[in-house]
Amino acid sequence: MCATCGCTDEPDLAGLGHDHGHEHPHGDGRTVTLQQKILARNDDLAERNRGWLRDRGVLAINLMSSPGSGKTTLLERTSQELAGQLSLSVVEGDQETELDAGRIRAAGSRVVQINTGAGCHLDAAMVGGALRTLDPPAGSAVVIENVGNLVCPALFDLGETARVVLASVTEGTDKPLKYPQMFRRADLVLITKTDLSPYVNFDVARFGEYIGQVSPQAMMISLSAVTGSGMACWYEWLTGMLPGGGWLAVPAAAD
Repeated sequence: MCATCGCTDEPDLAGLGHDHGHEHPHGDGRTVTLQQKILARNDDLAERNRGWLRDRGVLAINLMSSPGSGKTTLLERTSQELAGQLSLSVVEGDQETELDAGRIRAAGSRVVQINTGAGCHLDAAMVGGALRTLDPPAGSAVVIENVGNLVCPALFDLGETARVVLASVTEGTDKPLKYPQMFRRADLVLITKTDLSPYVNFDVARFGEYIGQVSPQAMMISLSAVTGSGMACWYEWLTGMLPGGGWLAVPAAAD
């Protein structure tokens, strides 16, 4: 895998190898052209992933945030509380270790770990290989927990059905304005760690205004994966996105 662009030699869903087809210059006039080629190649593989998922009736969520916003904790609680109701698989992206994959597995969901090394994001080829390994059943959901980063992951389509961006109350109100590319294509924005709201300076109303400026189509839900507050709204959104829609019996603890 390229340390700079995150490219990988992992074969895609069609069994094709990932031919880099580019060099890695730094600081010269070719950089923009090469970035365009990288993204074009990635977009082609993402469409193959999207078609593969669509043909199998599988929902895919690209879950993105800065490090420590609570992605893994959200998935742990979701896996535990919806066990027996929703078949959930996870593609776990980190630069190193399988710590988060172990947490997800212990919570009851199938998981494939992708370690990107120096890479700052997942790409469509990586995800395509993980999807083949998971082989998710029809009517199920796959959540792609991207590498913690508010910049690079926003640029790479993975073939997902929807994008969910987390922003914890500990990160500050201004994140949508500072990182507009990440929030601009979000279908859902989750304000997380609301149990810590009494101890930090976070203005929910102003954050909502900023989201409206950057991404007016995005929904917004406030929740705490520790106390369970707001989790019912997350579950309703998630099940509504499943092929065919439907409603889950939300656990009382999550109300």
